[in-house]
Amino acid sequence: MAFMATFLNLIIMFSVVSTGKSLSLNYYEKTCHDLEFIVLKAVKDATAKDKTVPAALLRMHFHDCFVRGCDASVLLNSKGKNKAEKDGPPNISLHAFYVIDNAKKALEAKCPGIVSCADILALAARDAVYLSGGPKWDVPKGRKDGRTSKASETRQLPAPTFNISQLQKSFSQRALSVQDLVALSGGHTLGFSHCSSFRNRIQNFNATHQVDPSLNPSFAAKLKSTCLLKNKAKNAGATMDPSSTNFDNTYYKLILQQKGLFSSDQALLDSPNTRRLVSKFAASQGSFYKAFAKSMIKMSSINGGQEVRKDCRKIN
Repeated sequence: MAFMATFLNLIIMFSVVSTGKSLSLNYYEKTCHDLEFIVLKAVKDATAKDKTVPAALLRMHFHDCFVRGCDASVLLNSKGKNKAEKDGPPNISLHAFYVIDNAKKALEAKCPGIVSCADILALAARDAVYLSGGPKWDVPKGRKDGRTSKASETRQLPAPTFNISQLQKSFSQRALSVQDLVALSGGHTLGFSHCSSFRNRIQNFNATHQVDPSLNPSFAAKLKSTCLLKNKAKNAGATMDPSSTNFDNTYYKLILQQKGLFSSDQALLDSPNTRRLVSKFAASQGSFYKAFAKSMIKMSSINGGQEVRKDCRKIN
């Protein structure tokens, strides 16, 4: 997640993306009535066996939507000389693709050729949040699946090292507001991060500081002990917050205590507007839930697909 696309690349990419005007809440009412129940069951069954599934599905959906819109291009496998999004550097650690496969298989048995993989992923992300104790919202449906997936385009994802202006630019290029930026960042309440995503804050931060001065000293010491230079353990890292399987507003409280894990988390205090929203969401979980649901609907309505895939891992 370390690089940013040029503005020109983004204009080209999003010229093929609609803003979801064709989406509707009852899109499958007559063609696949049990859709939401089937997706929920797939997410619920997987979560019962692996508590990391909800965080994985939410992150997968976000990474899908920020490249070419929410078209399930992140689910496509690399083929031949084409390296797909899932094999791009920011997506190497994505997992739980099997949950989408399981839901798709069940839906193909019930209503073949009807439900897009992009809609399954949008619903699965919503269910992941809900099953973790977060809000539930109605997901507009009718997305189409994309036919293009390129690892090189994953550099367009906002990086954990981004400052506030880079974050605002990345979100505004997708017609997402400052409130959307702060609310969607709250998704970091779920999950785990490898040391590589926050090592910049605890080792050789800049010419005058070894450690990021905006990081709480005791928290920094804890992270340093976890991510020792000699520690080459592949899975070394830290949970995004202490309640990493519960969807709550702890994330915002930690930022105010200078215990945000990423530079991009702590950067939310660097402008008056974003700081105000962090304080608001830290003080009121209800306000956060309401804003998060609204922003998820907005983000997941960016769509640029062309077909309904029979297999989520390959084009028809």
